[in-house]
Amino acid sequence: MAFWRRKKEDRYITLGLNEPPKPAERETATAAGDDPAARPEPPANLGATDANTSAAATPAPPALEPTVTGGAPTPLPQERTGNATGIGATESTPTTAAATRTQAATSTPAANVSTATTTTGGASRAGAPDPSQPGVAQQRPVPTRSSFSTSILGLDRSIEELQAEEAALERTFEKRFKNAISATRESLSEKIDTVFQGRKQIDAELLDELEEALIAADIGVPTTLDILDTVRRGITRKEINDIEALKAAIKNQLLSILRASEAKGVAAETLVPENISPYVMMIVGVNGVGKTTTIGKLAQRIKAEGNDVLICAADTFRAAASDQLAIWAERTGVPLIQQKQGTDPAAVLFDSLKAAKARNSDVLIVDTAGRLHNKSNLMAELEKMKRVAGREVEGAPHETLLVIDAVTGQNGLEQARQFLKVAGVTGIVLTKLDGTAKGGIAVAISKELGLPIRYAGIGEKVDDLVVFNAEHYVDGLFESR
Repeated sequence: MAFWRRKKEDRYITLGLNEPPKPAERETATAAGDDPAARPEPPANLGATDANTSAAATPAPPALEPTVTGGAPTPLPQERTGNATGIGATESTPTTAAATRTQAATSTPAANVSTATTTTGGASRAGAPDPSQPGVAQQRPVPTRSSFSTSILGLDRSIEELQAEEAALERTFEKRFKNAISATRESLSEKIDTVFQGRKQIDAELLDELEEALIAADIGVPTTLDILDTVRRGITRKEINDIEALKAAIKNQLLSILRASEAKGVAAETLVPENISPYVMMIVGVNGVGKTTTIGKLAQRIKAEGNDVLICAADTFRAAASDQLAIWAERTGVPLIQQKQGTDPAAVLFDSLKAAKARNSDVLIVDTAGRLHNKSNLMAELEKMKRVAGREVEGAPHETLLVIDAVTGQNGLEQARQFLKVAGVTGIVLTKLDGTAKGGIAVAISKELGLPIRYAGIGEKVDDLVVFNAEHYVDGLFESR
């Protein structure tokens, strides 16, 4: 799964080296006296036993010379036999080519057949010289190429190889994501194991200890009560009688909560039509939660997938905000639009939108002041920025992502409630997930706010930002080490 999936075209470049000529090219070639249909066709079978028979039935083809075809492009030669150009054949030296032409005119019919050209486009190699025939020079074979290559990662790699590499990279991120929540897993899963240790039956005392384990992981009281209700119903129906059945019931509950939150907000960038550009992402959150770092990581990963990204430094309230963002912009190679401290943030955003349109940027990431949720004047400023964005680009901002520090736990949840009232938050970025045992806050956010968790920070490096995957998250909480 790609990190940024909105841009579907132009990710790979088709060279078309092995593609047949288009109808328009055929018509141009025919008008110039080079009708492909009039060219002599090679025999269908050039086996060693009947090569002479086929040669007697088919006259030797004339040497092919470069043909001027007016405005039509000349096909790329793959064989140079002296001055003759054969499409889709192998390359030989001028000395060998001259010997081959002399032999084609004077030698036996079998030798003439062996120098016949192949069909247009190089799809058939039947006309290549037969090394087994006497007097025929050994020639270097041309390796078969895929018709799909990329100019970025190398011409020697097919689309299948690129897809396999992408799948391997995703598996690596999945493993790193699961490692990032290891502290939460130890807090939750191992405590559940301890609860069941030495017990032969599920009683009220066991359920009380289970409740403590879930709350300690910061899953939240409402979610914990829902899970326990499910467990009690399962016990009554004799569906839960061991630790594995209990874990399965908890996993199903957590997964259903996380999936239900994707029905609200913006769960994927693909929901916005591709003809709307630039795609505007507004990043909000209080100071210290990793907002600037998140912007840098987002810019790096989105740019790495072939998108033109621009950053807007609209946090003119804090003195060092633009300087910190400039460091990330330089590190990731992404242009930054900024103004002096104290400038109206809406004016900076307006300039950035104009610049993004002028350079046909795919994504504009907007930094905002690290405002405290109880500052009403700052919240009004945020609303003004949204109005400016909406006038310049249809539907902008397309995403308003609230950055929450997973370490803060329930305090982060309260921040989210306040921002949700005025900022129109559409999704959550959960940072520092690798440094806390309270990773269960992800479930609490999804349950109480009904907002999807879009991304998760799993480290300090520039690529330590992953798309939050509910299945990987839940499996990582309960998998064995």
